[in-house]
Amino acid sequence: MKINDTKHISPTSNEQPSIYADRLGTAYTQTVSQTFKKDNGQFFTPQAIAHFMGSLVSANKTQIDILDPGCGTAVLTCGLVENLVEKNPNIEVINLVAYETDSNLISLSEKSLSYLKNWLSNKGISFQYTICIHDFIMEHYNCLNPPSLNFSDEKQDFDFIISNPPYFKLSKDDNRVKATQIIIDGQPNIYSIFLAIAARVLKNDGEMIFIVPRSFTSGRYFNSFRNYFFNYVQIDFIHLFESRKDAFSRDNVLQETLILKAKPKNSKEKELKIVVSTCSGLQDIEQSKRKTYLQKDLIDLKSKEKIIHLPTNTKEEAVIDLFKSWNGSLNQYNIQISTGPVVAFRMENCIKEVPEEGAVSLYWLHNVTKMEVNYPAHKSNKGQYIQICEQTKSYLIPNRNYIFLRRFSAKDDKSRLVAAPYFSLPGTPRYVGVENKLNYIYRPKGHLSRTEVMGIAALLNSNLFDTYFRTFNGNVNVSATELRAMPLPPLETIKEIGEKLILLNNFSMKNVSKVIDDFFELNKR
Repeated sequence: MKINDTKHISPTSNEQPSIYADRLGTAYTQTVSQTFKKDNGQFFTPQAIAHFMGSLVSANKTQIDILDPGCGTAVLTCGLVENLVEKNPNIEVINLVAYETDSNLISLSEKSLSYLKNWLSNKGISFQYTICIHDFIMEHYNCLNPPSLNFSDEKQDFDFIISNPPYFKLSKDDNRVKATQIIIDGQPNIYSIFLAIAARVLKNDGEMIFIVPRSFTSGRYFNSFRNYFFNYVQIDFIHLFESRKDAFSRDNVLQETLILKAKPKNSKEKELKIVVSTCSGLQDIEQSKRKTYLQKDLIDLKSKEKIIHLPTNTKEEAVIDLFKSWNGSLNQYNIQISTGPVVAFRMENCIKEVPEEGAVSLYWLHNVTKMEVNYPAHKSNKGQYIQICEQTKSYLIPNRNYIFLRRFSAKDDKSRLVAAPYFSLPGTPRYVGVENKLNYIYRPKGHLSRTEVMGIAALLNSNLFDTYFRTFNGNVNVSATELRAMPLPPLETIKEIGEKLILLNNFSMKNVSKVIDDFFELNKR
């Protein structure tokens, strides 16, 4: 299908606006490449999700102001308006401000909103809309700054903001990054800026409903954003999809997404609550299971990290409770975690496929499997040895006892945490190399005992830790920042776990699971 063909798609008799908008979006996606969608973070919301998101709100006002900051074919606006009209027969006027920067889409946005206008007119409701072709962030970034810094008292506020914003990482040189430094820490994803701006242009009784990746719930790159976001709004609803593939399957997107609803922060409310809703995918979204939690049980707003835990069943709730009962941490036990310092492409002339005089072992992500370092494990362009020379010596680490931990997992891996014990043997070289896609855990002043190494490695590889990690980590990165903040059981317990495994002399995951389950009585929990 060509883009011009989509302009001739007309609504059928008595068709719901959201269904028409969805048909337009589906047709448009067939005219652009997968690369274009990925580069622009452009993934169209299915009508079932648009209807579900719209159902989360209600209003008894006669006039309603809506913002859709990345409207596409306006399926989200249509889903919202349909639900509002159904719930509130007193609506007289609806005003919409929509943003869309894809010039090829503007005509379809116009077709969709024009049809919505006619649909509302038949119900006696006035509908006025404006489609802005400017960059939403560059139009509104000033509102992120404190009132004393170019903050306009004349900014427009909205009753509802609904959005499926673009998802892609921004470079540090991007003007949008330079303009929004107040919420930036490291490499940001554009969707977090949409969320932050929306939080600042809500009316006092307004609500924002977004579908976004889960990645903002944890991690250093989103830490400044979380601190800013929770300073202005409070989340009262989160919906989770058990399937990564279903929500945007027609765009071939494998992404952990969630739907959130938030409102301006209200200091008068005492017991803040969050409803967590779950479904498998699109087919059962209307039959979602819901459970209400106290906000403080999911987000510690007094902490520096403000990580969001999202349990989906009673097992995950029990695991979160167990971790909350622990007071230990890596820092408390004088243990540190760092990223492997060897960046291969910068030292490729020093990395060798075969051992040479003056070379030491170099460990890569593929060398590390659960509870085992496989070395050497030859792989193309990933030499297993690195020379000690002027270029490399400051990037090598002392050959001591460590736990190696993969920094990345594949999206379909059964486990997010993959760790292996590493022991320094007598007579081996003084240094080793650790490539940048591995983390390594160590004691800066001193050494890790064999029981500590085995105990920590076993815990990290366990179903217990994987379950806890998945309740807050929504991406493939295993962040050192998150692991430093992770609660740990008493150090003596860690040593006992390590000692038991060493005595068994069998480090299979079956044995690891049994030892961990027995120690923490997980079957009883």
